[in-house]
Amino acid sequence: MFLFLSKLLPLLLYPLGLACGLLVAALVLLKRRPRWARGAIALALALLLVSSNNWVATGVMRSLEWRYPDTTDLPEAQAIVVLGGSIQPQLPPRPWIEVAEEGDRVLHGARLYLAGRAPLLVLSGGRVTWGQGQSRSEAADMAELAEALGVPTRAMVIEPDSLNTFENAAKTKVLLADRGIQRILLVTSAMHMPRALAIFKKQGFEVIPAPTDFHVVKDPLNLDTSTRQGRILSLMPQTENLHYLTRALKEYLGLGIYWLKGWL
Repeated sequence: MFLFLSKLLPLLLYPLGLACGLLVAALVLLKRRPRWARGAIALALALLLVSSNNWVATGVMRSLEWRYPDTTDLPEAQAIVVLGGSIQPQLPPRPWIEVAEEGDRVLHGARLYLAGRAPLLVLSGGRVTWGQGQSRSEAADMAELAEALGVPTRAMVIEPDSLNTFENAAKTKVLLADRGIQRILLVTSAMHMPRALAIFKKQGFEVIPAPTDFHVVKDPLNLDTSTRQGRILSLMPQTENLHYLTRALKEYLGLGIYWLKGWL
């Protein structure tokens, strides 16, 4: 039930869900409270305009992604732990498993292993069956992709049962306890790293952040905001900005909830 509520309730607080709630309220109030209805509509419009603004979305994402800027000169560790949330299962008409937007996690983890940063690659992630319609874990899919990239199966450990970041850390701790592994390179999306790092440290790991899947870079090539045309375009509402801002807000909300639960 916690898992279901943790997926459902935040949707009502994110910009799109909140704006829809305001519009529903406006429809209810339209006849009896027309002024309140107009206010709700105006608030919903303002919320969508701000949330889909490039500057707003970029600023909030940057506040999470740029906390660990040293991404190239990483030291060696006992294991590389890659968190799930990056692979789409092989369901028709897909010919094979597919890499989602966060698929850089597996690619980066495999790259670090092949570069000799650690002798063990730990792939952590289950799969919510009611969300995906199948039972094979995401960790197994990640292992298949890592093997295709050149990582030998003997160097991989699969943790197939975790369904959230706390379980990633707790179940990985149990899995690695007998091996005496404490020092790890943690691989996940840059936006997700602050929460993941705090949780793994809480579990007693010595964690070296190895973030990937960056969306905010220092020299963006897709939009030149130094020109008048670029500045105008950056002010226009875009669904992509709304999507990434929602992801960032999800992380801040997760930090708050996990702190209240004592998980970080």
